[in-house]
Amino acid sequence: MRIAQATAQYEAWLGGHLRIIGKDLAFKHQQMRSAAFPFLRATYYRWAQTWAEVCGAASRAPEALAVGDLHVENFGTWRDMEGRLIWGINDFDEAWPLPYTNDLIRLATSALMARMSCGERAGIEAILEGYADGVEAGGRPFALAEHHATLRLMATARLHQPEKYWERLQALPSVREKPPAGALKAIEKLMPERGLTERVAHRVAGLGSLGRERYVALADWRGGVVAREAKALAPSACVWAEQGKGSAPIHYQEILERSVRCRDPFVQVRRRWIVRRLAPDCSRIELAALPKERDEIRLLHAMGFETANIHMGSLKPRALRADLKDRPRGWLYEAARRMEKAVLADFKEYARR
Repeated sequence: MRIAQATAQYEAWLGGHLRIIGKDLAFKHQQMRSAAFPFLRATYYRWAQTWAEVCGAASRAPEALAVGDLHVENFGTWRDMEGRLIWGINDFDEAWPLPYTNDLIRLATSALMARMSCGERAGIEAILEGYADGVEAGGRPFALAEHHATLRLMATARLHQPEKYWERLQALPSVREKPPAGALKAIEKLMPERGLTERVAHRVAGLGSLGRERYVALADWRGGVVAREAKALAPSACVWAEQGKGSAPIHYQEILERSVRCRDPFVQVRRRWIVRRLAPDCSRIELAALPKERDEIRLLHAMGFETANIHMGSLKPRALRADLKDRPRGWLYEAARRMEKAVLADFKEYARR
């Protein structure tokens, strides 16, 4: 199946599970043609369809409840129930039981395609070492206030001008039609007070989820702005890749609860909506928002460790240690290279359309 056919069939399947916003989907297609890294981020359905065949032996491994769509820009910060600043993976739209190697290979491939400044082999080795360290530790969340000073500096660099964040949210256009009742009810549950919402806006964000309904409720509350977002959920693209049709449970809430994490109490699944608090310190971190002078090796090591935090919720350390030990030297780099080549071929074909 060629990339254009895969895209059309996946979007038709997705449209059977949620309402597609045509304008946002057209923007997604435009972004998919802009560069290879955005293409990777926007096309997890294609990855789910092809990665096992491309990676061969590297795809045969014990299964974990995996992130699925993992990449170097799927990390961010949030506040836990104690108000502590936590860093980690912040999007689980595509969570699905998969060989644990899927997440490592996709993360490593994204590091290659993002053209990070550290050495390629050294960067991928850092991911694998971080993962092994996380497995050995049995998982450990990243609480930034007391530990991880270097990571804290990288993660908080974007917080120096929070006014710009709120200006961007306030500039979002209000929706003309009343949002679905389920979205409004889900948002209302997470507001600090009932009846607080002043207006609801449409937000365009991410790449993989572009085209889905995404609503932001904004209100002034006790001296400042508060915001909550509801985004429509669908089963993982793995369902489409494996079956070409049908439905399945959504694993978002399950992976949040089972992973070794300091959870964000404002991230909750309510029926077919994922709801979260939006704030400068509760958002995804793009590479461009990191300091120019940054320790990318340490960052990639932390990303590998955090991936282990997720997998520890469904796989015992003994099984992971044994499988990692049996893998040949350089396996992750070689698998990531093969996937990079496959993704680039799809990107070049799609960009010519």
